[in-house]
Amino acid sequence: MRVTLAMTLSSLMLLSGLANGDTPRSLSGNPQQHEDFAVGGAFFQQPWVIAPASTSARDGLGPLFKANSCLACHIGHGRGHPPFTDAEPFMSTIVKLGVPIRDSQQHEQAKVLGVAPDPVYGDHLQTLGIKGLPSEATPRFRYSEIQGEFKDGTSYTLLKPHLEITQPNYGAFAPDIQFSARVAPPLLGMGLLESIPETDILANADPDDRNGDGISGKPNTVWDIAKQQTVLGRFSWKANQPSIRQQSADAFRNDIGITSSLFPEQPCSAVQTDCLQLPTGGKPEIPDDLLATVVFHVANQPVPVRRTTNDIQVIQGQQLFGQAGCAACHIPSFTALANQPHQPYSDLLLHDMGEGLADNRPEFAASGREWRTAPLWGIGLTEKINGHTRFLHDGRARNLLEAILWHGGEAEPAKQAVVAMPKTKREALLHFLNSL
Repeated sequence: MRVTLAMTLSSLMLLSGLANGDTPRSLSGNPQQHEDFAVGGAFFQQPWVIAPASTSARDGLGPLFKANSCLACHIGHGRGHPPFTDAEPFMSTIVKLGVPIRDSQQHEQAKVLGVAPDPVYGDHLQTLGIKGLPSEATPRFRYSEIQGEFKDGTSYTLLKPHLEITQPNYGAFAPDIQFSARVAPPLLGMGLLESIPETDILANADPDDRNGDGISGKPNTVWDIAKQQTVLGRFSWKANQPSIRQQSADAFRNDIGITSSLFPEQPCSAVQTDCLQLPTGGKPEIPDDLLATVVFHVANQPVPVRRTTNDIQVIQGQQLFGQAGCAACHIPSFTALANQPHQPYSDLLLHDMGEGLADNRPEFAASGREWRTAPLWGIGLTEKINGHTRFLHDGRARNLLEAILWHGGEAEPAKQAVVAMPKTKREALLHFLNSL
């Protein structure tokens, strides 16, 4: 199935919130590449509809789902945000599920899914259903405040989310259910991250902290469906996806309810019989050639060029970033990207981030306290691209300084170094981060 669209490359760049001069990663003058990028962008942006429909290329939404398009969560191809108040529904935040592994069957499930799923609700909570089919449940965040103080006497307040799940429409959850709320991660530079050789990533790993610097750096090992083997994970909040293709197909299935050759089953568990009997948009609902265009579109999302790099405050902030120890995990560069104008500032490895950020839901090799070092490139343009400044896996941090203050575990010494900084140095550090 091939669809030629009038959507131009320049309009897609505006959709991505890109500045002039930021060009898709590897697009050449090859007309086929430009068409694939545009077709993939259209399927990324436009909503899917309930089957059957006259729009046969885009039907199959649900039956259970969370959003009707990729763009609904990846705002401007960037990060999602949590509900801003107790009353707001979840829009670009998902809730993943799991239960402790207790038997061999659950062990086999976890080998492929990363977790043992809830027997009724699976491993993803579906917050919407097509007409006539109830959603699975309704998540809400209730927020409380945590007061703190910098060494110079300046006070601060952090916002702590408390996840509440109500209206379970398919019966009770497992008594030992584990929930993990996560905003949609940004998609900048995805193809560049995928191009980093595995050996380069593993070269920074030190899971037993043999060098004694207090920083572990642990690779996640995940199931690659196409290869049918365990491989290095590098994408998403816990490095729980091995490739852009699998991450994209997983999102189509678990977020929009669109099946593919990688995920051929509808997002309904075996006990949700009404869900299983509803019409589909084909088998699979997105064929491999169209999925490939979406993957190509995502892989070629560029990274905005850095700004104000010669500013003296930015230069000072970069030095403070290193002195505080932030660069131990947010490593400044990868050799494989030496010819790129910007670096991800991430080792793509897992680190213990402390009890404050723990979701207590292990996923593949990641513990309930471990998260992948988030790439920082483009982070200074979050408000411009996404219209908000919410950070960390569940968006609890209202700005970059709050994100730093939530760091714990291995990052506790780095956080304390920032807490000890006077205001002028904290501002310089933020100027540097906002230049990325």
